[in-house]
Order: sequence, then C-alpha cells, then structure tokens
Amino acid sequence: MKITILTLFPEMFSALSSSIIGRAQRENKVEIDVVDLRAFTEDKHLKCDDYPFGGGAGMVMMAQPIGSAIESVDPGHGALRIYLSPKGERLSQSKVISLCACERLVLLCGHYEGVDQRAIDLFIDEEISIGDYVLTGGELPAMVLCDCVSRYVDGVLSPGSLVDESFSDGLLEYPQYTRPVNYRGLTVPEVLRSGNHAEIDKWRREKALELTEARRPDLIKRT
Repeated sequence: MKITILTLFPEMFSALSSSIIGRAQRENKVEIDVVDLRAFTEDKHLKCDDYPFGGGAGMVMMAQPIGSAIESVDPGHGALRIYLSPKGERLSQSKVISLCACERLVLLCGHYEGVDQRAIDLFIDEEISIGDYVLTGGELPAMVLCDCVSRYVDGVLSPGSLVDESFSDGLLEYPQYTRPVNYRGLTVPEVLRSGNHAEIDKWRREKALELTEARRPDLIKRT
C-alpha cells in the first residue's frame, strides 16, 4: 500500500519512521510519502492560507496549492483522496478494513480554520474524522489513519495479532497479563495459567462481554 500525505508541517511525521510502521516501511510493505504543500503554491512568499471571505477568526488554506499538489501526486486519480476533517465520517474498525482494499491513499491535512471548500469539492473523495473533537490540524489524524490501515497490510503484523483485539468482533478486548504471576498482591487469574484452552477462551469471552457492557454498551446493542 502507498499512502501520500499532503501537509504544511511535514516534520511532524517523523514519528512514522519508528516502531512497527517504521519497520513496515523499511521492509517495503508500506510506502508513506510526506509532501510539503508549500512546494506547490504559486505565491512567491510560499503562502498557502488567506483570510476567509465573510470574515471570522483565523486563516483558511487556499485551494490552489492543494489542487496543484493532488494533481501532481495523483494525476490519474488512481488513489482514494481523503481529507481529515471533524466534519467527516467517524473512523471505525470497519472503515479501516474497507480502506485496506485501496492500493493508494492520498491524505490531506487541514490546518488553521480549515480548507477552501472548492479544494474539497474538486479534489477530495471523502472526509474522515477520528472523533468528535477539534484538533489544531489534520496531521495527528493522518498519523492515526496511517497506523490503523498499515496494521492490516500483509506481513506488517502476525495474523494472530489481529484476532480478538478490540472491535474485531464488536467487543472490547479482554484483559491481558504477563509475568510475574503476583505483582503487588494482584495475581494473574488462575484460569490463564491452567493450560485449559477451552476454559481460557470462555473466560476471555466473558471478560470481553463484561468490559463492553460496562464501558461501551452501545457496541453490544449494535450486535
């Protein structure tokens, strides 16, 4: 999978060179290109934003640099073009899995008060939000989306790591434990040390249901 990120602040994406996503890139399982929108502005001062028509606080990102950048990185419109926006569809595990079917993604990171609507109307296929809150820009949501999608690319994680995790079957994940058996008076549940895999699976299912009922009862209602 190839992901191209369009941003005014490319330095923020250095985090994607670390950990599992960094390894996936080094092993050529995922390709992530970060593109500076300022390289595409026609303004001699590299300006990419201006005051909003109608007044209001803050600045709005201009359509021209965005349009020119998208036409450069995706000239044939072979990628799914996504604008990270609090007005978009909320990101979910099912949405992540559907995005994995795409060979290429282009992610536009907004900033300031947002993006000129004409850039969205002309060049964007869909808008995605990572939650019902507002951030200073789309860079962090773009990193979240990259991480979520990259996990499902073949070879990035072992297949077992994608089984029984939160939201994989509509439930939150059961509690996990490792050594030592006793830590500050709290012990690992005996069933997990029993070697009885049927009982372990039963315990994990029960705990997943308990957690989901307590913290996200809306998920149980959906199922």
